Amino acid sequence: MEDQREALKKIITTLAVKNEEIQSFIYSLKQMLLNVEANSTKVQEDLEAEFQSLLSVLEELKEGMLMKIKQDRASRTYELQNQLAACTRALESSEELLETANQTLQTTDSEDFAQCVEAASWMSYCPSLQAAKQIKDGVTMAPAFRLSLKAKVSDNMSHLMVDFAQERRMLQALKFLPVPSAPVIDMAESLVADNCVTLVWRMPEEDSKIDHFVLEHRRTNFEGPPRLKEEQPWMVVEGIRQTEYTLRGLKFDMKFMNFRVKACNKAVAGEFSEPVTLETPAFMFRLDASTSHQNLRVEELSVEWDAMGGKVQDIKAREKDGKGRTASPVNSPARGTPSPKRTPSGRGGRDRFTAESYTVLGDTLIDSGEQYWEVRFEPDSKAFGVGVAYRSLGRFEQLGKTAASWCLHVNHWLQVSFTAKHNNKAKALDTPVPDCLGVHCDFPQGLLSFYNARTKQLLHTFKTKFTQPVLPAFTVWCGSFQVTTGLQVPSSVRCLQKRGSATSSSNASLT
Repeated sequence: MEDQREALKKIITTLAVKNEEIQSFIYSLKQMLLNVEANSTKVQEDLEAEFQSLLSVLEELKEGMLMKIKQDRASRTYELQNQLAACTRALESSEELLETANQTLQTTDSEDFAQCVEAASWMSYCPSLQAAKQIKDGVTMAPAFRLSLKAKVSDNMSHLMVDFAQERRMLQALKFLPVPSAPVIDMAESLVADNCVTLVWRMPEEDSKIDHFVLEHRRTNFEGPPRLKEEQPWMVVEGIRQTEYTLRGLKFDMKFMNFRVKACNKAVAGEFSEPVTLETPAFMFRLDASTSHQNLRVEELSVEWDAMGGKVQDIKAREKDGKGRTASPVNSPARGTPSPKRTPSGRGGRDRFTAESYTVLGDTLIDSGEQYWEVRFEPDSKAFGVGVAYRSLGRFEQLGKTAASWCLHVNHWLQVSFTAKHNNKAKALDTPVPDCLGVHCDFPQGLLSFYNARTKQLLHTFKTKFTQPVLPAFTVWCGSFQVTTGLQVPSSVRCLQKRGSATSSSNASLT
């Protein structure tokens, strides 16, 4: 009976939750309906304003064209009126000459005209010949003979006609901007290298109205389709004009990255593409504070020398012992299950480095593949070392002075030196000390190489055979350093390793 009552309570609770969900859904539908009405009204108003602006443009265009017609008409009318006036004056002059010639012919008989011709010397005394000469001169200089009988302008005004055929076709083709299709990410063309990701996509159909693309990406530890609930937020890149984009300078502190893209025109954004997940292999570790010397203050990826650190630790330990309390295990269940390659972080106590071994180890074992990390040290550090070591490195042993460790060592104490150390053997390096060192460990090939992290200049290579997994190892005295992890092996380093593999045996004396 009690079980039935509990089951009924659960059903009632479920129904109450469903009732609240339905009420919330109904409210959201009503709100959406109001939004549709409001947005459609706004779009209608915007459309009317747009067409009104088009009408205003057409009105301005019409006024300009009418003004042009009036100006051309006035210019042609003026030219034709001037030409008509000139023709009228020429006609009047010609009529006067004709009248003079007729009068001369009527008052002169043929006999007098013949005698005057025979006596040319008397020409100046012959009234008829003088009148004829005047008529001849008048006709020769008459405006009618010098007047062009061709109109200066034509009466054809067709060049001022307009052709709106193209504009009419464009206006008839006006449509609402469609929602862009979702792009398709091309996995075959996309590339992950050198802590950069180049993503390439394409549109399923040609769309000339696309204005730009929006790319979103986030880091994840899960392979396959992206999960709805993820701790990492989506990072947004807007305003991409091409169908590819390169993200540079990434830190791959997780195993994968999710990507999605959407296309946008000037009005609306389309749906996101199907999200894809790309693997971002890189070596990620933290510094294991439980292994560090007491004089080293260790954060996750940075270390600073502290001359009073050991004394403070001893005081705290004595206080705890005096109160009868013991430190809780560092690797307690509350901290979660460590990675399989994470070293147990319970090295504190007798296994902690001590004496003059100012050392700290990484927390992730290297037992396969190629790994790369970088470290920047304070130039004023009196002593600094970086390399790898077996977990069996003793608490009193210094980096590079045993068969269980390999390192590059910088010394600014008493005399300046830059050396490669292994098994208590040192080789001086004839090269300037860079401010940032890159470490490349090829575990299967037994190669440990050091580079100038900025120029990728090869500084030294150890060639050996690792008999057990190794850990990143660091030492510092009176100084500080910072480690950068989550880095892929640079392409230039891979090329240098291939070229230098044939000559790496030259370092055999330190292996």
